[in-house]
Amino acid sequence: MIEKLTHVPIVVSDQEKALKFYTDVLGFEKRADYQQPGNPRWVTVGPKGQDIELILFEGKYNLDPREPPEAGSGGNHWVLKTNDCRKDFETLRARGVKFKDPAPVEASYGISAYFTDPDGNHLTLLESKPMPSWKA
Repeated sequence: MIEKLTHVPIVVSDQEKALKFYTDVLGFEKRADYQQPGNPRWVTVGPKGQDIELILFEGKYNLDPREPPEAGSGGNHWVLKTNDCRKDFETLRARGVKFKDPAPVEASYGISAYFTDPDGNHLTLLESKPMPSWKA
């Protein structure tokens, strides 16, 4: 049985620019940064205290021509759980993040704020509300 997910690629156009965004702006830590002869540079980042690592893969998306144009980043959408969406929204906005909406949005599932990284990869801050219990 699968134990856990540890590495997920995210396509970026410039590894240095992406590394700066994910470490300096989002506060992730750099986990790996090396290059073996004849291979592309391997750079990973991850949230402090968690095993998951984003592989900052330098390249371009090869989008399926059957997908609608609004697919943008190839369908990637990362959700970053927070316990205070409004506070994190203000912190990231002060660091230069451009959000889709002028303030976090409240919905039945919680409070969220949508933004993109420098390459257009979609990210969401999410402060979840407890899910209602269903009775049969």
